[in-house]
Amino acid sequence: MGWYLGYIIVYFLIMFGIGFYYFLKVKNADDYLIGGWSMGFWPIVGTVISTWCGASVFIGTVGLGFQVGASGYIRFSLASVIFTLILILAFGRALRRQRLYTLADLFGQRFGVRAGIIPSLLSAVVYAIPTTAMQYLAMSTIWSACFGMDVGNALVLSAVLVLAFTVLGGLPGTIVTDALQAVLIITGIVVLAVASVSLAGGMGPMLAATPPEFLSPSGPYGAKEAALFFISVGPFYLVWQSSWQRIFAAKSEKVSLNANTLGVLICCGVFVCPILIGLAARQFLPPDINPDLIFSTVTRDLLPPYVGGLIYCALLAALVTGADSFILQGSSNLTHDFYRQLINPKADNRRLMLVSRLTVALVALAALWVAFNFTGIIAIYQWALRLTATTIVLPFLATMLWRGLTRAGVMAGMLGGLVSTVLWPYLGLDFDQTLFGFLFSALGVFGVSLVTRHHPEEHVAAVLWEDLPTAGMRR
Repeated sequence: MGWYLGYIIVYFLIMFGIGFYYFLKVKNADDYLIGGWSMGFWPIVGTVISTWCGASVFIGTVGLGFQVGASGYIRFSLASVIFTLILILAFGRALRRQRLYTLADLFGQRFGVRAGIIPSLLSAVVYAIPTTAMQYLAMSTIWSACFGMDVGNALVLSAVLVLAFTVLGGLPGTIVTDALQAVLIITGIVVLAVASVSLAGGMGPMLAATPPEFLSPSGPYGAKEAALFFISVGPFYLVWQSSWQRIFAAKSEKVSLNANTLGVLICCGVFVCPILIGLAARQFLPPDINPDLIFSTVTRDLLPPYVGGLIYCALLAALVTGADSFILQGSSNLTHDFYRQLINPKADNRRLMLVSRLTVALVALAALWVAFNFTGIIAIYQWALRLTATTIVLPFLATMLWRGLTRAGVMAGMLGGLVSTVLWPYLGLDFDQTLFGFLFSALGVFGVSLVTRHHPEEHVAAVLWEDLPTAGMRR
């Protein structure tokens, strides 16, 4: 316990030192929420790695490796990497050029302010709050494993620590600490993977003892099930606002493209480690163990404290950076898309800074409520990804590529995807939920656009090669 406590105290002293520095330095809402569009190459690389390696990787993907084996990499990790690279390589330069704040800002600038309400609510409520709750749940397993803390107190402690750091540093503090934490995260996950494989007898014996279906790309449930999981996860990463924030925050289009691409490619390699941990754990853990507890169980019970403490700090680094990124995502939506655009367009910087920090607290506390009422890391994450993707992906692609998209069409597409995905569980249909949502989104986007005219508030443009009014206007 002494090793654990020592590592954790040092970690949080460094974190809060950096956070307090940026609390004194950052006086502008643009800097607080979007880093002033001025971050350099290595800070962007580091923050991409840190943000990606949160609870879904350390906790959820380890559980997937335990439950479905190597196919967990295909259905989750590879899906996220492929679609994020499409976003960066195909759309990243154009998005960075527009000088946007949020995903909803894209729709607001193209179709009028009210068109951004649905994506903003989805980003803040359906995604940012549940995924922040995931980080709290994962952090609570550390406090329970290291110090025997009960779940309720562990969740409250997690929320307080994350909220305090996020309020202090904003996005600049997050990006700088992310860059430092990336080294710790990669070291921790690699060390645990090596230790787990060693405990399973080494790579050769471990693979020999693993049933063939757990080494197959299709997994124990077949190729169709793996493919549908891939489709339910992957498209979301085209509209993941955490990636958009990293694209926006870079100081130039070139830095944005190169730094984000390198960060994602590094993650592509790192993501092999949690799958190996899950496969190895099948050799020495009971088959009925809760998959969300595998990471903590292996670290606490099978590693010496001086190594386990390092692993727990790596997990904490991943969870804290994930949580503060998601909280800032929700805060950006509420501050920029609602307060600045709809409630008080003339708000001065002092008021915007106050609202930014208040909305950070609102998102963090809402996530704490979710954490108390829901469990299951991958289940929460997959639900948030699916609903966001079916509602926003096709409207986003059409906005980037098609001048003929109308405000009525984009609203119909978002509502069609949202309502059909929510209603699907009650319809008793033998049809995949994600495909069902995309079908109704497509009907709205294309069907309605073809029979309606452009609204007077629209700035008609295919944003991939035509600029919005914000391009070059914001500092």
